[in-house]
Amino acid sequence: MQVIQFLAAPFCLAFLLVGIHAYLGLHVLKREVIFVDISLSQVAALGAAISLFFVREGEGGLLPLFLSLGLCLLVAFSLALLKRFEKSVSQEALIGMTYALASGALILVADRLPHGAEHLKTALVGNILFVTWAQVLETFAVYVVIGIIHWIFRKQFWRASAGEPGTFWWDFLFYFLFGIVITFSTSHAGVLVVFSILVAPAALASRYFSKVSQQLMLAWVAGFLGLTLSFGLSYAFDLPSGAAIVCVLTSLFFLALLIRGKGVLHSAKH
Repeated sequence: MQVIQFLAAPFCLAFLLVGIHAYLGLHVLKREVIFVDISLSQVAALGAAISLFFVREGEGGLLPLFLSLGLCLLVAFSLALLKRFEKSVSQEALIGMTYALASGALILVADRLPHGAEHLKTALVGNILFVTWAQVLETFAVYVVIGIIHWIFRKQFWRASAGEPGTFWWDFLFYFLFGIVITFSTSHAGVLVVFSILVAPAALASRYFSKVSQQLMLAWVAGFLGLTLSFGLSYAFDLPSGAAIVCVLTSLFFLALLIRGKGVLHSAKH
């Protein structure tokens, strides 16, 4: 019972992460900007690190959230703005350079912080085992609002992800909402965990189905099973839960490549 009580909040948060990131992962694959998540996650981690110059780690407060969210939304807006120039400047190149810049800046900031190495480790794989029910409920509320917006305007978001003309503001809204999700996710789970939850289940599901509804159902199932296995292995062998999630989800994707599917990353029908 003690184990169940200890893992209940992290388990619920992990399922929330899969619930929204599996869907957003399908958009990311459609847009062919695979690394946008890890780039924005690194930016959010940079904002949280900068806040430690002004508040002590663990003190809470709104400054870490505001700095992370502010930087993340600034970059998200920039990506939406620069998409119109994608014929001359590759989106993936911009996203890659953003990740490199944020990573370098994070290392420079961490070098000036007490326990900087520990903060870098937390930024990568998070500390999901120590989330509280208050944090779970807060994240749930944010995700529900964003999920409702995506449901109401799902046709417009899919047209924007397909690259149709005249969808700049839908691009901006997508990245704006995406940045909010990434900020909350990264603060609890870390850069690599969030990236794995976003891409691995969606990529696995895209191998076997064309319809978005079928892809989403399989992505949810794969994500939920992967997380359950990750927490089980973490408990049984005393492994870091974040690293276990990354390894299990990415391994499931590579195993799926060995099983004959309809094709990898094919076009989705809406």
